[in-house]
Amino acid sequence: MEPTFFIAGAPKAGTTSFYHQMDQHPQIYMSPIKEPCYFASELRIENFNEELRPRLRRESESLREYLRGPMTLKRFGGPVAEWEDYLLLFRNVRKEVAIGEASVSYLWSQTAAKNIAARIPDAKIILILRDPVDRAFSQYLQAVSSGLVHSSFREEIIANMNSRSGKFGVLNPFLEFGNYGAQVQRFLDVFSQDNVLIHIYEEMRTNPPDAMAETFRFLGVSAEFASASSARFMEPRVPRLMSAGYRLKKRGIWQSASRLIPERMRPALRRVIHRPRGSLMVDPKDRAYLRSHYREDILKLEQLLNRDLHFWLK
Repeated sequence: MEPTFFIAGAPKAGTTSFYHQMDQHPQIYMSPIKEPCYFASELRIENFNEELRPRLRRESESLREYLRGPMTLKRFGGPVAEWEDYLLLFRNVRKEVAIGEASVSYLWSQTAAKNIAARIPDAKIILILRDPVDRAFSQYLQAVSSGLVHSSFREEIIANMNSRSGKFGVLNPFLEFGNYGAQVQRFLDVFSQDNVLIHIYEEMRTNPPDAMAETFRFLGVSAEFASASSARFMEPRVPRLMSAGYRLKKRGIWQSASRLIPERMRPALRRVIHRPRGSLMVDPKDRAYLRSHYREDILKLEQLLNRDLHFWLK
């Protein structure tokens, strides 16, 4: 069994919540792994930097065991490199009408659109595009929350712009994920417009039920189904002291201490340790800097989609 549709990006544009809501529909089967990334030929272990490769190799072994098990629990992340392994993700399909997977790297990838079209030419593609500045800031916050980064947002912007590394890292790719014009064009070059559904994140959030109903109709499943959950996943929790949080997580102390804290005490402790969500805002100077960086691409995307995206330029 092969998938019939793909949630192909963009990263940090609500695709995890979207994946979980789609997974609740009785006529939809979602891959038990989000982000298998099979069709993005770039995402192979040898293309990651030396720091990440050992962890990826361990995860690869764990992944193979998972694929040969019942796959009853959801799992985040692959990548799945072999076609035979990829097909195992869909062996539990029964009578579902639409069969899908979600890999946000596909939008950015220069190979994924053509690779999908070569294998599954009638596939349906779902894209969710978010203000590229907010998207980048959300990716940065996730890296900080995970204890992988402790420099400022502006420092990471400059580092990315000056980087010549061809290897994948914690924040590489970074700003490139928001260059939507050429990325969307790659999909429109190989799939008919009728088979590509593009949501704008900011518009979708104003009326989630309508966005889901439109998606269900696009996939040919019942639009009457009301998702039982509107939960948001992967919300960043940024420590008040970034450098201290970075060192504690790097050494594994944070994770060990968390396991010793009683469940009932954790919410109160999180409020003390982490910054309030309202304080996690892009500095106006950084926003203006990136607005200028993305402006030409946003205007190109407006023409490509024939949609008004002025709110991304404010």
